[in-house]
Amino acid sequence: MGWSSAARDQGTFCFSCHTAVPYALARPSLRTALAEAAPTAAERRLMEDVRQRVRLWNATRPFYTDQRNGPGKSAQSRGTEAVLSALMLAWDDARSARLSAETRAALDHMWAVQQASGPDRGAWAWLDFNLAPWEVPDAQYYGAALAALAVAVAPQDYRSIPQVQDPLQLLREYLARNYPAQSLHHRLVLLWASTRLAGLLSSEQRQALIEAALRGQNPDGGWSLSALVSPSSRRGELLRDAASDGYATGLATLVLEQAAMPRALEAVRHGRSWLVRNQRGHGGLWIRGQEGFWVTHSLNKRRNPSSNVGLFMSDAATAYAVLALTRSPGVEPKTAVLRP
Repeated sequence: MGWSSAARDQGTFCFSCHTAVPYALARPSLRTALAEAAPTAAERRLMEDVRQRVRLWNATRPFYTDQRNGPGKSAQSRGTEAVLSALMLAWDDARSARLSAETRAALDHMWAVQQASGPDRGAWAWLDFNLAPWEVPDAQYYGAALAALAVAVAPQDYRSIPQVQDPLQLLREYLARNYPAQSLHHRLVLLWASTRLAGLLSSEQRQALIEAALRGQNPDGGWSLSALVSPSSRRGELLRDAASDGYATGLATLVLEQAAMPRALEAVRHGRSWLVRNQRGHGGLWIRGQEGFWVTHSLNKRRNPSSNVGLFMSDAATAYAVLALTRSPGVEPKTAVLRP
């Protein structure tokens, strides 16, 4: 939020880097552990920015435009922003069990830019900067799975209102039609949505997906992001790292936990154990300002690990690790640090 590169028009900032979503979803989970009575200033600023862009939807420019960033980027930006906004606001509203006018507007914007025809009908144009796992051609499916999660968590039985039935059916059809070609990463996000919204996976698909996730778990209890993404997203031998990392382990542990299948209980236990052991600073020297998070490196290129871009994956990893650990009674990160 204080990053100059993120600044956009109307006094808003870009949150399409895909670390804002896990932050918004996870940060409230630390409220009790940190004895906080209200959202932090960073949380309030992020959510107000999301609401402001929803209110000014027709007055703000897309995060990226065709003119500045190449053909298709305006539509991709709008599709991505619409889905991410709807998810963050719906998740926030779920805590109060009341659907706000701004969240309803965000969901309306999401449906308005859903593709209604063509091979991708039911999905959204999605940002593609050739950056795995969130901004590559196949990440359109990931975006559609996030849209399903937004509908799933929206309170007051939003999923049942008449006006969303047709676009929701289009979304279900897209997810079913394109499921066979998806990476384990995207399928795990769909499994997460399916734990809250019926009709996304058959029982056979659900069971097979859980088995695939279990097979992907490393002997140390963690998962590797490189193993979750499609082969085309692994760039260079140095980045085809089979070692467990915080992002893959946090996401897989969270989703398997939410799936609540007896077959996965042991894997979840080992995943949580890996997260506890591998939190930065656990059992070793703590460096002020560098403790409490989970490390994950970019799949795309070697980056300065202390730069804003270099921390993207670790920021997302920390959020999913927090969600995975705080979803189980008595298991919490020692000192989770979610960067503002």
